Amino acid sequence: MHRPKRVLFFAEAVTLAHVARPIALAKSLASKNYEVFIACDSRYQHFVKSEHWRTVPLHSISSQQFLRALARGKPVYDAPTLRQYVIEDRELIGLLKPDLIVGDFRLSLSVSARLAGVPYATVTNAYWSPFFPVRDFPLPVLPMTRFMPVSVARSLFRLGQRVAFGLHCRPLNQVRHDKELPSLGSDLRRVYTDADYVLYGFVPAIFPIVHLPKNLFFLGPILWTPPGRLPDWWGELPGDKPIIYLTLGSSGSARLMETALQALADQPITVIASTAGGEVTKRPPANAYIADYLPGTEAAARSSLVVCNGGSPTSQQALAAGVPVLGIAGNMDQFLNMEAVATAGAGVVVRADRVNGEGLRKTVEAMLTSPGFRIGARRLANEFASHDSESRFATFVADLMSRRE
Repeated sequence: MHRPKRVLFFAEAVTLAHVARPIALAKSLASKNYEVFIACDSRYQHFVKSEHWRTVPLHSISSQQFLRALARGKPVYDAPTLRQYVIEDRELIGLLKPDLIVGDFRLSLSVSARLAGVPYATVTNAYWSPFFPVRDFPLPVLPMTRFMPVSVARSLFRLGQRVAFGLHCRPLNQVRHDKELPSLGSDLRRVYTDADYVLYGFVPAIFPIVHLPKNLFFLGPILWTPPGRLPDWWGELPGDKPIIYLTLGSSGSARLMETALQALADQPITVIASTAGGEVTKRPPANAYIADYLPGTEAAARSSLVVCNGGSPTSQQALAAGVPVLGIAGNMDQFLNMEAVATAGAGVVVRADRVNGEGLRKTVEAMLTSPGFRIGARRLANEFASHDSESRFATFVADLMSRRE
């Protein structure tokens, strides 16, 4: 008898988002005839453990190192780190002998999966696709944006963008050169999405790609919420005020969290906030209910507005429930995501380096009283409902396996 087909997920644990998506997709294979493995760093393995798959250790750089590099506009990985990643990847691939590798921001798989000759699919966001037209890349929060006008910083960013992207691409290209693989050039989008198959965790209605190559697929929103006990106050929230769900994710700033809480303290609303394991040093306002983690999908569904860092995981939870999003964005990924959401009429993006309590309060008031944002969010909710990412992923895997038999 033939052994079941093996699917090996690599979850690059620099943020919880890159762990959450592999977990959500692995669930779609749990009842099928597959052996599933999720490789993940120990700091997030308590989220990954399941009776439906095996977890295996995998080293990832720390979240602090990752976020520090983003904040400084520097490459996230250097060549020595990627070389070590390739060694560890290949050891794991050689040990488990998978029939399919699925990676989420594990850039080294661009090398290690190809050297192993195993089909490799990357899970990513559609705005990183080289086939998605981006007129101007947004200006992220950088050291220079904190002390100069945004218009000046944006002009300087555009002048240096080509060189900067080339520097970000260089480490992986160096490792590929070592292994006699062709360069991916200086387009950062190619470095972020290089794989045999590219799986987009969103819907084409927001990110229209006219000529979609056959190895690229829109799965739909990949929704995941951390397991755990609900806080005691979950069933006791006031029912006479709008609820705001506030979370800045695992990459969020404690300072911004406290700014947001204080800005909304005297408003006729109820705030439910997830710190994602962070700390709130000041005493929370009377209208705020705080927890380390909340079930994001359920929290969004109870809310009139979701305030987040603009990343795709939380914004997808909000939009799936037809709830508008206010994104306090810092890095380019968050800006790219929120600009698309705002263009669809379902949200507003503000800069993390320009946000203040008064401005945040006025923006929240405007979004709560304007029906257009709710209409835009509900329109996207209908699009989301027609794209079941788990079933689409399971179909993708089944079709690929059948072609390889």
